[in-house]
Amino acid sequence: MPRLTPSSYAFSLVLGLSLTPASAQAGPLADRLRERLHATEQPQDTEDGAEDTLAPPGPKPSVQDQAYGPDPRQVLDVYLPPRPRRSSDAPLILMIHGGGWHRGDKAMGRVISHKAERWLPQGFVLVSANYRMLPDTPVEGQLEDVARALAHVQQRARSWGADPAQIILMGHSAGAHLVALLGAHPGRWQGLGVRPWLATIPLDSAAMDVPALMTRRHPARIYDPAFGTDPSRWAALSPSHALHADARPMLIVCSTRRPDQPCRESEALQQQALRLGVTAELLPQALSHRETNEQLGLPGPYTTQVEAFMARLSPQLAEHLKRPPAP
Repeated sequence: MPRLTPSSYAFSLVLGLSLTPASAQAGPLADRLRERLHATEQPQDTEDGAEDTLAPPGPKPSVQDQAYGPDPRQVLDVYLPPRPRRSSDAPLILMIHGGGWHRGDKAMGRVISHKAERWLPQGFVLVSANYRMLPDTPVEGQLEDVARALAHVQQRARSWGADPAQIILMGHSAGAHLVALLGAHPGRWQGLGVRPWLATIPLDSAAMDVPALMTRRHPARIYDPAFGTDPSRWAALSPSHALHADARPMLIVCSTRRPDQPCRESEALQQQALRLGVTAELLPQALSHRETNEQLGLPGPYTTQVEAFMARLSPQLAEHLKRPPAP
């Protein structure tokens, strides 16, 4: 007799339920089995991005664990270009890691390595920030952490040879949700010292419309701890609901290989932004959720398209991108 895997076992039970009368299909057992099957359909390729604190670390930063707040998680790393200029004109990328709002780390190789290899030789400064995590800190507190990290980076940029007006805010997965939410209405964060930045680049989040996400079938183990059950809170934590005419220009990267179809919500966010007069571009990629983060910075069309967006943001940034990238 063939051995059943957890996935085939769950499928068999759900199939069996589907063949019983309708009254027998209802109930918590059926719901749990369907949720389990859904989880096996997309293992670790959703908003958690298979982020793992045991993943290989990236390169050693020039400045490590600089505090932007009192909590041990409120720290960031700074990577300086190998040949910094004396003037403070370097563009700066602030990277926010993913991990389902409950894990992940700023120093992981897939978060930083290829980005550093690509853009440090071109004169960029790269900053990677940690933030507080679930269950101790709700998503609202994590969003505030990202805002505080951005304000800190803007204040310190010139000491690293960077121009505070040439900052790109980037995030992957849960970090993409946080940067998109912050960038949707920057005026809300002036009280924390945040000033306008150049652009926001969220890398593959399915949480652009949180009410829509939470009212359809979704991996509960990832999204329920983050967003809870209150529809008013869903709206408050939804980039599409927060979007305002003062939103920063955005490049929305989405994976076409995810079963939960983040490009659908990303395109809706882009169209909503365009109606408000906000610069917004959509970049679908035939990459997995993890690869949208891991492969950015590698030579190829993906990195080239992201750099083309960057070059359109300012002549100063375009001039840096003309430098030969790392071989």
